[in-house]
Amino acid sequence: MPNKMLIDATHPEETRVVVVRGNRVEEFDFESAQRKQLRGNIYLAKVTRVEPSLQAAFIEYGGNRHGFLAFSEIHPDYYQIPVADRQALIEADERAHREAEEESENRSSRRRSRHRSSRRRDRGERVQSEVIEGANPEAEAAQLTDAAQVGDHAPDYGHDDAHHDHDHPHDDAHHDEHDHQHGEAHDVAALPAGDDHHQEHHADDAAPVAASDEASAPVAVHDDHAHDDHSHDHGHDDHEHHDHQHESHAHDEAHEAPFVSHGDHQDENHADDADGDDDEDGEDAEEEVVESVGGDDVLEEVPERAFRPRRQYKIQEVIKRRQVMLVQVVKEERGNKGAALTTYLSLAGRYAVLMPNTARGGGISRKITSAQDRSRLKDVVQDLDVPEGMGIILRTAGASRTKPEIKRDFEYLIRMWETVRDTTLKSQAPTLVYEEGSLIKRSLRDLYNKEIDEVLVAGESGFNEARDFMKMLMPSNVRAVKQYRDGQPLFSRMGVESQLDAMFSPTVTLRSGGYIVINQTEALVSIDVNSGRSTREHHIEDTALKTNLEAAEEVARQLRLRDLAGLIVIDFIDMDEKRNN
Repeated sequence: MPNKMLIDATHPEETRVVVVRGNRVEEFDFESAQRKQLRGNIYLAKVTRVEPSLQAAFIEYGGNRHGFLAFSEIHPDYYQIPVADRQALIEADERAHREAEEESENRSSRRRSRHRSSRRRDRGERVQSEVIEGANPEAEAAQLTDAAQVGDHAPDYGHDDAHHDHDHPHDDAHHDEHDHQHGEAHDVAALPAGDDHHQEHHADDAAPVAASDEASAPVAVHDDHAHDDHSHDHGHDDHEHHDHQHESHAHDEAHEAPFVSHGDHQDENHADDADGDDDEDGEDAEEEVVESVGGDDVLEEVPERAFRPRRQYKIQEVIKRRQVMLVQVVKEERGNKGAALTTYLSLAGRYAVLMPNTARGGGISRKITSAQDRSRLKDVVQDLDVPEGMGIILRTAGASRTKPEIKRDFEYLIRMWETVRDTTLKSQAPTLVYEEGSLIKRSLRDLYNKEIDEVLVAGESGFNEARDFMKMLMPSNVRAVKQYRDGQPLFSRMGVESQLDAMFSPTVTLRSGGYIVINQTEALVSIDVNSGRSTREHHIEDTALKTNLEAAEEVARQLRLRDLAGLIVIDFIDMDEKRNN
């Protein structure tokens, strides 16, 4: 069955996009005229309140509520500190990034070595099992008799693996990524694009790439309203009570993380006795690469910055009220919570992500696991003329692309950043200076790939927008964009509406007869896996394993379709055999 991207832009009030593989909906997104996406937008904003108890600031950027800006997400260029202190901070960050780079490379090497030894061990176990099954029963009985006679007098050289495995405690805390910060402080906000004296201090998770000597000049955003501070005090008081409504939820923004729980915990006190590499397993447990079956999220390509508190500074000492900053939305407004913001900017293209104020040189997305692709892409990045003080990350969509295609996308991002800088200099806070793009453009950029055979668009204006954007982004694939002209609605014709309606039900039936139950609460999302009428297998262990594997795939799909995130708790069916877990 062909894979298609369906875009329903018939009504200007709402646009819907789905990706269908065969007859199954794999991706879904929508955008209404009343509620457009804020994530990825860049705003020229103003600090309304600095909260020492949270070590965060509340920002007025133009949204429905004040945004939440954590101290760890504030670029050092905005710190109002002496030059000597700033240089010491930059040098400390540089050392931390080098250590994180070396440790990341070492962990990758150990992980590859462990995977190879695991494959060899599995092959050896299969061969040994075949030999044992084909052995002569009479000969085995004779051997057992001889062994019993000798065993009474033989010394015990046994080794308690279960106890030995626990001699190596896990310590993952020392292997977190360090936050990527550098810069020079200004009394007001700055758009750091490449000061020669402070923007060579960051490295990517992959090998660093030497940036070019050309520096893009920094842009200082002067606060033209410093003379009317008294008038702003009244506006601040009006918003004070609104900030307190979602202040109690502020800590949640930094602590949401996926979590998977098995119902069977009988093996949690036993280490993997096959390798004996407990300390390495602990280090790399979070580094295992999971194959992505859906569209890539742009901000997921950018490596996370682990929070490292700067002991010598507090937010109230370096950030002041009415200070102007350039911020980007990283998490949408939800309920009483305001949008989560960052000053570490990123501009996404089709094949690359440009980080204009993170001096990393260049690197490769961790989702690209092929050693050949990574080696080739590193050479491509080295040939790019990355301005000093900037960084670039190649996305998974660029893994199989040629050097001219990646270079063209990189030059497009540089021009986009220049436009953002020019717009910022002409604007007054709070205002929008860069919009991520419409749903149609984001879908073509992030979801479209070579596996999609055609893009069907319902609606004249939507078709023109999709065709023009595809012509600019991927001219060779513009013929894949086709207009849908049938009288029957597009989603009804393709059997999509019924699948979208099923998203509102908490119960999802699996093909094997089992089912999962999804319940969303304020604190977390709980998912229960049940075997139901699944009776294909002849053994209860096999039934549990097959149902869990099918449920894991369906859970990933449902999380994408329902746009669920945060703390995810999954209760799989109990399994007795450790290798199945």
